[in-house]
Amino acid sequence: MIIDLFAAASAAPFDVDAATRAYLDSLVGPVRERSDAYFEGGYWLLLWGTLVSIASAWAVLRFGWSASWSRWAQRVTHRRWLQPALYALPFVLVSTLIVLPWTIYTGWYREKQYGLMNLGFPAWLGEQAIGLALTMVVTAIALVIIFAVIRKAPRSWWLWATGTMALFIAFGALITPVFVAPLFNTYREMPAGPLRDQILGMAKAYHVPAGNVTVFDQSKQHDRISANVSGLGPTIRISLNDNLLRRGTSAEVKAVMGHELGHYVLGHIWVLIGCVSLVFLGGFLLLWWLAPRILARRAKAWGVATVSDPAVMPLFTAILAIYTLAMTPAINTLVRTEEISADRFGLDAAREPDAFASTAMKLSEYRKIEPSAIEEAIFFDHPSGRTRVRAAMEWKAAHLAELPPEQRAIVRPAPATVASSAR
Repeated sequence: MIIDLFAAASAAPFDVDAATRAYLDSLVGPVRERSDAYFEGGYWLLLWGTLVSIASAWAVLRFGWSASWSRWAQRVTHRRWLQPALYALPFVLVSTLIVLPWTIYTGWYREKQYGLMNLGFPAWLGEQAIGLALTMVVTAIALVIIFAVIRKAPRSWWLWATGTMALFIAFGALITPVFVAPLFNTYREMPAGPLRDQILGMAKAYHVPAGNVTVFDQSKQHDRISANVSGLGPTIRISLNDNLLRRGTSAEVKAVMGHELGHYVLGHIWVLIGCVSLVFLGGFLLLWWLAPRILARRAKAWGVATVSDPAVMPLFTAILAIYTLAMTPAINTLVRTEEISADRFGLDAAREPDAFASTAMKLSEYRKIEPSAIEEAIFFDHPSGRTRVRAAMEWKAAHLAELPPEQRAIVRPAPATVASSAR
């Protein structure tokens, strides 16, 4: 990085606009064009992904597969409570196979095309198989509970189902760091050293109950930087991926970890569980109202008579796909709001505004850096690079007198190149 010494704050007030523009202008040419194209293409993926889900659900209903799986479950066991779990197995498997070409395109081919995937196809497919097995187990358990509730409380099942999903989310947050994440990556304790001590020092200062820091090998999947404070209660763990250590400076690592600690200290996991539960509440209420009306017209053609029959699941899936698409701006705004507050916390905790800004530029290698206001409101679940860099420079201007003299200048990063961008 080249520093304009004549722009030191001791000589003139810090120019937030000029500092912000210096960072944004470092992402130019093919790198910026690729980033914009990748992210803008994702807008259409939302629509096409919804249509693919609807088409899959229609096929499963139209050809009578869903009804036949339900009858099979009834033949295998007379325990009604267990039948939804058996139904879940072919339902998840076949639905996954139907959309597999789309999943391959969006999850592997397109990522590879934009240089954002390090896994070969066999390795990627192996991870998908692990995910499929997990989905089958979780879906089987969820359907047992949800359909039991539908049978017991046909008028208010949407409310009880919402509570069930809230518990599922909380339980998932509890067990994921210990039982799920290690299925995809290897976690090792971060080597002792000044950087580890600084991270743990920040954690201790804000009463985050984590005694160590772990590093996971996400470089085998991609080169994106990432970190998290995951888990609940006894499973809380501070983790960062090897890309962050490899690609980031010590100051950038501290900036990222300050942000992640902010999520924990500000209680974002609980806020997120509550808000996502409200989203589920709206979705289940829609299912409760709409599904019986559709079945009244299509029950004979599909072989599905009531919403208490697990065979109704493809219809549920199609309705929820449309509902989720419609709720995308609200969900993104919820997550983005939490990210902004964690950004503010991280700036106060790490006190590394330029490192925060340079990290935002690295994240902009696959996230459009200067979207329009409406784009950011609808499609961004994190603040854009422009928003984050400006926030960092505004923080720097407000705290300029507190920073060491060498950190008071406007930093002008060298322009990014294709070779130095994330592969």
